[in-house]
Amino acid sequence: MAEVDEMNKSQPIFIGIDIGTQGIRTIAIGYNGTIYAASTVTFNLAKGNELRMEQSPFMWWQHTAESIRQVANSLKEQKILNQVVSLSVTSTSGTVIPLDKQYEPLYNALMYSDSRSASEAALCREAAFAAGHYTAFSSSYGLPKIVWFHKHFPQIAKDVCLWAHPTDYIIGKLTGKWGITDYTSAFKSGYDLNNEKWPEYIEKTLKIPVKLLPIVLPSGTFAGNVSKECMEETGLPENVSVTLGLTDGCASQFASGSLSPGNWNTTIGTTLVIKGITYEPIIDEKGILYNHRHPDGYWMPGGASNTGGDWISIDYSKDELAYLNSKAYEYFPSRWISYPLRQKGERFPFAFPDIQGFDEPGLTKEQLFISRLEGVAYLERMAYEMIEKLSSEKVRAVFTAGGGSSSDVWLTIRSNVLKKPIIKMKHSDGAIGAAIVAAASYFGSIQEAGENMLKREKEVMFEEHISEQYEEGYERFIQALKKRGVVL
Repeated sequence: MAEVDEMNKSQPIFIGIDIGTQGIRTIAIGYNGTIYAASTVTFNLAKGNELRMEQSPFMWWQHTAESIRQVANSLKEQKILNQVVSLSVTSTSGTVIPLDKQYEPLYNALMYSDSRSASEAALCREAAFAAGHYTAFSSSYGLPKIVWFHKHFPQIAKDVCLWAHPTDYIIGKLTGKWGITDYTSAFKSGYDLNNEKWPEYIEKTLKIPVKLLPIVLPSGTFAGNVSKECMEETGLPENVSVTLGLTDGCASQFASGSLSPGNWNTTIGTTLVIKGITYEPIIDEKGILYNHRHPDGYWMPGGASNTGGDWISIDYSKDELAYLNSKAYEYFPSRWISYPLRQKGERFPFAFPDIQGFDEPGLTKEQLFISRLEGVAYLERMAYEMIEKLSSEKVRAVFTAGGGSSSDVWLTIRSNVLKKPIIKMKHSDGAIGAAIVAAASYFGSIQEAGENMLKREKEVMFEEHISEQYEEGYERFIQALKKRGVVL
């Protein structure tokens, strides 16, 4: 962590907390982008929970308190703990928790990756479309999970007082304030962002009482101060404000540097997520592209693929990755085509439930690795071409985040396939995005906070002669998808 000089001893510090699928990440960052403390606490997930259909909110809070306490202790040692001004929280999109009258969980959190609500998702789509709402609900959305729970656990459901999202739950534990959420978390629970209300079909058609759903406000809205009880549990000082948080994809977008209209972000982690900022929502009648609401009043269209970087962590060790990344420079642009989907079905940039991943046969480990890097880049290009067609706006640069951004050769491949510059910040994880939201009220806006707190690490520029070589590969990738029945 950074050494604290005399000038920084009077400057504000903001804390961002990221509740992920596998653990908690907490970061304390200064007004000028200096990181003063960080903590990562990993979940000890029970064997047999590999699909992560459910997780314990009690476990989340226990580990969140521990992670905050570690950061607070570090700041205290540096004699800057009292400079903490505010904090905020990010977590998964589409995850929901049933709470009782005391705001305690009645059941585990139903995770975004829980696919048991597939038939309920179809009911939600039908109800939404009939009411004029073009929300392409899937089992990864929160509302179908709520409908599924009320159907399968009616005895527990009758005691539900509030359906909360992960950020809401942690913010409630921090402040003692309950029943509020943010635009980005509420979207996949069916909230109408255009008219800023819970639509009538949720109660009339799906039979979910709207009184069980939270009040929805912009990310960065003041939720309350850290409670005395929480101060004792976490070691945080007095008068630290807590602001409404946001979903992980939106947090990564802000952390990447995509802060104002015209900016776009690709985050490559387990999946590939693309989000941008526009003045108006992008209308996609197929429902493949959806629109979040920006805290400053703009729109944040985007989509998430089932393809991304999960194949890397599954198939290769860290030692192998170092070798393969260095060897990849010898192969690109390659003549091979891969689509490294690790499950059945795709949702973005095309929706096709029966598609499966494929590789060309007979490739060496090195050839297969470069082919898959290029395959994800081709998919990313498809997404941006779709976005440009629907919006009639040109994507001029791509801000990047996620584990996939740590590979320089992948950044180079992506830039040349996209024919666009790719910009990477020095620190771009979700906790940084949450800290930017926490700082928005201090700076006046998300954009001002990000511009002050983010530090650019590199910009990768495409080269025309390499980009031209990728044109043939991209066309072959498109044709390979069409042969498998994908309609583009």
